Amino acid sequence: MSEISKQDLEDITNRYQELVASQQTLLLSTASANGIPDISYAPFVRDDAGVFYIYVSELACHTVNLLNNPQASILFIRPESESPNLFARERAVLNCSVKEIIQDDAIYAERIQDLQDKFGEVVSVLSSLPDFHLIALRPENGRYVVGFSSAFNINVNDGTLCHI
Repeated sequence: MSEISKQDLEDITNRYQELVASQQTLLLSTASANGIPDISYAPFVRDDAGVFYIYVSELACHTVNLLNNPQASILFIRPESESPNLFARERAVLNCSVKEIIQDDAIYAERIQDLQDKFGEVVSVLSSLPDFHLIALRPENGRYVVGFSSAFNINVNDGTLCHI
């Protein structure tokens, strides 16, 4: 493949950022303590540092997995109806470290408010339930795929891309 121009790389970076910004939920891949995989989804908010926050119930397998195995992958993928080739759907996968944010933590109320601002009163109801946990997903590395032969490593510190 030929060298990618600086302008093309900027355009692809903007496309990646738009894909993530266009989503209200993330697909979440976790593993149990025994290594059994689980895939699910959760609504999220994102802070200025690029950390994703989800508010999830202990009744869900993914919550128990996140609390016991503090690693996860998250996926953002272009809808099938918007994809010209289903073998090469545009997608971004971020491998994340996981941390529970407890109620005493300084940012807990702030992130709950962010979730309520984005998703409405349901968050207020959920926050009254004892089995919900606020989880921070901090990207450590990632990959963005635009199509065949068009994949990029994601610099999670500044959001830039590097062609693979």
